[in-house]
Amino acid sequence: MTTLKVVSYNIHKGKSAFGKRVSLADLQCGLTQLSADLVFLQEVQGRNSRFESLHAQQDMLANHLSMDVCYGCNAVRTDTDHGNALLSRFRIVEHENEDISDHRLEQRGVLHARVEIDGRMVHCFVAHLGLFAASRGRQVVAIIERIKRLVPDHEPLILAGDFNDWNEKLAPYFDHELGLHEVFANSPLRIDNELPRLKTSLRSMMAGRGLMAVDQLAPPRTFPAMFPWLRLDRMYQRGFTILSAQVLKGRPWTRISDHAPILAELELA
Repeated sequence: MTTLKVVSYNIHKGKSAFGKRVSLADLQCGLTQLSADLVFLQEVQGRNSRFESLHAQQDMLANHLSMDVCYGCNAVRTDTDHGNALLSRFRIVEHENEDISDHRLEQRGVLHARVEIDGRMVHCFVAHLGLFAASRGRQVVAIIERIKRLVPDHEPLILAGDFNDWNEKLAPYFDHELGLHEVFANSPLRIDNELPRLKTSLRSMMAGRGLMAVDQLAPPRTFPAMFPWLRLDRMYQRGFTILSAQVLKGRPWTRISDHAPILAELELA
């Protein structure tokens, strides 16, 4: 058995929640303390020709953590670009970034990496979906089609990132089409102080089951980092046993980004 610590984090282009301070040094320290095996990052600046301290953030983090890295550029500006990145303690065999942009106002992509872990191939997808519900729906279809086309059913898979899914509409698509399960909904140990919803608790009591089952809890609240309320970030998996899942709150995370990171322990059989 191989146990993996997996992090997903929107790092806000290397700046603090309000964008007034470069937070990469705090990010380095925070990730070092976590000793994660796989880190799924969104809003990573791969290029910044104006400020050297914000340039090539994925490489800076990978060098500091001694991890393998791949980057998918999505949004290109005059002086900058940003996208998704994967950091891995294991060898990244190959990777490809697919453009899933739905309109000109938002440039979105999904980074697909194949990682070799103890002789097994694990597919890692880093996603950052759009702000509009219709766009997210079409982007999910594109991700599902890619997974069906390129990932064999027997190979483990992790899909994580900023889904902007505050109305909680996307999970059934991943479940029904791919058999992917959200880690917080199925974790035996959930560390985020999330309380059962009233309607779910009443349903459980009426069914004679007493306390509500863990797999009926809602996804985690991750935004804003100072006082997480919206459920924007997700981690889905297939082929793993979920050991625990938590939202990382308080310092240093509130000083690093406008999102709170999520951390899961997954066991690969």
